[in-house]
Parts: sequence; C-alpha cells; structure tokens
Amino acid sequence: MSNVAIRNLQIQLGGNKVIESLNLDVKAGEFVVLLGPSGCGKSTLLHSIAGLIDTSAGQIEIGGKDMTWADPKDRGIALVFQSYALYPTMNVESNMSFGLRINGTPKAEIARRVSRASDMLQLGPLLKRKPANLSGGQRQRVAIGRAIVREADVMLFDEPLSNLDAKLRTELRRELKQLHKQLGATMIYVTHDQVEAMTLAQRMAVMKGGVVQQFDTPDIIYNTPANLFVATFLGSPGMNLFKGEVEQQGGRAIFSNQHMSVDVTGYPFKAPLAGKHACVLGVRPEDIDVGHSDGAGQTMRASVSLIEAMGAHRVVWLDFHGTQVAGIVQDQQQIETESSITFSVRTSRISLFDGASEQRL
Repeated sequence: MSNVAIRNLQIQLGGNKVIESLNLDVKAGEFVVLLGPSGCGKSTLLHSIAGLIDTSAGQIEIGGKDMTWADPKDRGIALVFQSYALYPTMNVESNMSFGLRINGTPKAEIARRVSRASDMLQLGPLLKRKPANLSGGQRQRVAIGRAIVREADVMLFDEPLSNLDAKLRTELRRELKQLHKQLGATMIYVTHDQVEAMTLAQRMAVMKGGVVQQFDTPDIIYNTPANLFVATFLGSPGMNLFKGEVEQQGGRAIFSNQHMSVDVTGYPFKAPLAGKHACVLGVRPEDIDVGHSDGAGQTMRASVSLIEAMGAHRVVWLDFHGTQVAGIVQDQQQIETESSITFSVRTSRISLFDGASEQRL
C-alpha cells in the first residue's frame, strides 16, 4: 500500500489551465473517488497521477517518493480504462498476463497471479475465450484483472463502469468494494455518477473547474455540503433551495422570505450572526415532511404538481408560489395531483449558504 500526495498541482493543456493549485492527500489503502461533472478535471488529475499527462507545476508523491517526472512504468500504479483496452487477438489469460510476460516475470509467478485474480473476479471458466466472445461486464472484469495481476500499490480507475447497463454497474460496484477489502490497495476512482461515488468511496473529492470543492466522507459531504455547488450536485432529486434572509430575533435565528418563516436557532453557524444576512436555505427532499409537521417552524401549503412512484417511496413535487419543491414520501397516505397539501421543513437537517459567496454559513 502506498499513499498519494498531490501538492500545488497545476496542469495546462493547449493554453487552458485545467487544474490550478490543487492539493490532495490519499491515505495508504484508502478508496478515494474523484467526483464531478464532465470537464471538471477529474480524469486529467487521474492521468497526471498515472504519468500520462505532464504537470505544469507542483508535485506528485507516491509512497513518499517524488514521482512528478517519473515514467508511468516506474510509479507502481495500475490503470483501468473506461474502454477496456483489451488485445482482441489474445484470450483472457493472455490479456491478463501480457504485461507480466513483457517484464520477464517467471512463468510460475504469472500463473499464481492470474489464478488469484481470476478467482477474485470469477473469470476461471473464461480464461480461454477472446474478448469478442465476452459480454461488456466480463470484458471490464478482465481489464480489472489485468490491473490486479500487477499487484500494484496504487490502482487508478477512469470511469470503468460507464459503458455498462445499470444492472451490471450495480453488480460490479459491489465487486469493486469487495475487491478493495481483499487487496488492501490504494484506489483512486473517477466518476461523474454520484451513486457510484457514494457507494464506493471511503472519502470523495467533489471537483468543479479543476478545483476540489470538498474532500470528506460521503455522509459528511451529503449532509453538510461546503457550498451550494456541492449541495446541488449530490442528491436525486436535488436539494430544495429557498432564497431569503436570516437574522436574530429575540435570541432566536429566523430564516424568512415573502412566503415562509423557519426557526433555525439550532443551526450550527460557523460565525455569530450580525444583522440581516442574505442566504439560501437548502433542504433535502427526504427532509421535507409532506402532509405532516415535525412541530418546528411554519407549516406551509402548496399544490401537488406531480407524483413519481419509485417503488419503495414516492417523490411528490409541490408548487410553492412558483417554486418546485420535492418531497419524498415513505407512507401510504392518499395524495393526488392538483390537490392542496401542507408541508414543513425538518429544521435539524437544513443547510444555509451565504447569498453572495454561496459558501456554507
């Protein structure tokens, strides 16, 4: 196991700064996910760690050694691509062992590593097949197996599941999680899929415009997002947002706008309130009580515009003075579209963001 430390990294491609002054510390044996929208720099960052892209400035350390300008083969890493990148004329066994054979690894050692990897990934019956005779999920398993046989200290994954259907993605996510437990290797995984990030990561770095917005555990990032971008990027449906002002009133903190008033006295503000403060109140759909009240704050009334049946729950969309509010309903209460219904906000689960900087208050 090796740690990965990135210090003041800058990457410039074609005159454009893709990454600027980025710092990231990945602990040895940790599973870290780089999450963000397309073009945010997450794959560029991964490829720079692998040595496939030159840095403009900064430092990349792997296992405590400066690898900023080391060749990819000398970095002790294994990389799994999105596109499988298998040799079509070789069978599964040859694809997995090719790199080892090129490096002159003894045959007995190659056989041991291939056998171990194929057992982990349930590839034993497929070792003599060629890629053309494999399904997409099987090909991705082979690509992962090829990385495993290298027994690298750091494994890098560049959106490896994005070409698979939803069922296969779910299965391979579970297998990757189990694989990390078995191998104990440091894993850095790139995705734009928040479900992958939340289920796989021990910690995840949410990126935007080449900058890490927040780096923490999935639970902390989901429940206490650092800014408005992180808050709205995670969650499906996304976080409900209400613009307004917060101020102290008789020893209590009150958020209000033209249509609502919510007591937020229990909110853990980073700094004491001084006067009125323009802000945005954010609340997850699961923390909107539709048809009920938790007894705190104002019970509001809205019209039901849409109901989405999701099996175990329903997403109820409310029209609240022109603002669409999503609430998740777990019970079997009767709710009909176009009907009028009450809702309230669970004040213990809210987020407040500065109206100008969009940073968490």
